[in-house]
Amino acid sequence: MAIPEPWRPLRVLVTGASGFVGYAVARRFAEVGHEVHGLTRRASGLPPGIERVAGDLLDGGSIRKAVGQVEPEVVCHLAAAVRVRESRTDPVRYWQTNVGGTLSLLEALAEARPGSRLILASTCAVYGEPARQPITEDARSEPINPYGAGKLAADRAAADLAATGAIGAVSLRSFNVAGGLPGHPDRDEARLIPKVVAVAQGRAQELVVNGDGTTVRDYVHVLDMADAFLAAVEVCVRGAWQAYNVGGGGRTRIVDVIATTERLTGKPLAVRHQPAAAEPPVMTADSTKFQQATGWSARRSGLDQIIGDALEAGRTGYPPGE
Repeated sequence: MAIPEPWRPLRVLVTGASGFVGYAVARRFAEVGHEVHGLTRRASGLPPGIERVAGDLLDGGSIRKAVGQVEPEVVCHLAAAVRVRESRTDPVRYWQTNVGGTLSLLEALAEARPGSRLILASTCAVYGEPARQPITEDARSEPINPYGAGKLAADRAAADLAATGAIGAVSLRSFNVAGGLPGHPDRDEARLIPKVVAVAQGRAQELVVNGDGTTVRDYVHVLDMADAFLAAVEVCVRGAWQAYNVGGGGRTRIVDVIATTERLTGKPLAVRHQPAAAEPPVMTADSTKFQQATGWSARRSGLDQIIGDALEAGRTGYPPGE
């Protein structure tokens, strides 16, 4: 029986560390004692104590410089363009960012930091609209939009580089990440829960719902997602690539999100319905493979906690007048 290596702090580079999920991931790695560097284009927005490294995924030279500067043992790659509907109207930018940016990072790791472990933020959108629910990792990859197609291409590029022995790689295929941290809300109101919170707190006038509100999604708390990145490091092995689904395990409808928010706030939401959009009626995760491999569980992903934390983050994360 192999003896586990003693724990030691690792040098970690987090791309997109000022984003909603990237912020939580960087903070979580730092909390447990790792040396964390956040790769961002902006000069602000990182968690306290995280060292900023300037870089842009579309500038290969800056990525090589950042990797050479930090010499990371682990890279958590979260910088991306992430709006499904926007990817249909601006596909070139999505391919440039999500595929081209990932290729720049892979090239830098192969040249400057062989042997590193790469944890990628992937997505359930790589599966398209599978009939079998919940979705397992052996479902066919048939993306139906440029966002999902680009993320799948990034996964495959990482898998191909891992197969050479240059790195180890894990792709975490998240479903709907939501919730919030005090002072750090999800500001993307193209997503359901941030928009619901904005309406509840008076930053938006109404919630527009496509159809009758019965589409089903699987929500995972952003802090559970951060824990998943931490857990994935332990199963990331040089020369191999693995994909894991990460979801909260629930079946949540839009009407459930609305009702829970109204109950928690004690006031009705302004809701307007419009014709249904072309989107999968159900997308839920089977996270058994990841749970068995790592012991991870979605401890905070009940709908009450997700929405309650999103509301608290909305109260503390917007300066007066914003």
